[in-house]
Amino acid sequence: QVQLVESGGGLVQAGGSLRLSCAPSGRSSSMPNTGWFRQAPGKEREFVAAISWSGRTTYYTDSVKGRFTISRDNTKNTVYLQMNSLKPEDTADYYCAASRSYLNSSSYYTASQYDYWGQGTQVTVSS
Repeated sequence: QVQLVESGGGLVQAGGSLRLSCAPSGRSSSMPNTGWFRQAPGKEREFVAAISWSGRTTYYTDSVKGRFTISRDNTKNTVYLQMNSLKPEDTADYYCAASRSYLNSSSYYTASQYDYWGQGTQVTVSS
């Protein structure tokens, strides 16, 4: 069982930046295909971004394209989500998720395709 731990959330003003990190805790485990999802109060969990194991392929939801960047450092077994030009509508709990299986391009967007989840980190963007 892989336990994922997110960090880097916090309170920031609109237009500001945050960088989220995700890494497995305890016994080192590789994180294959990894994604970030978010859930705002009263709303369903939604896909934000994902990255393949190699890091060569990335996916983004339209609302964050050009503002967020997902990346990974496999030497540190860590996945990052750099969030720039933050907006109040980005306020949510952000969750890291990892899949141990191969994902086709459409599967990256679907929460049920991921096997492991973190506990979430809160991001609040003030106007």
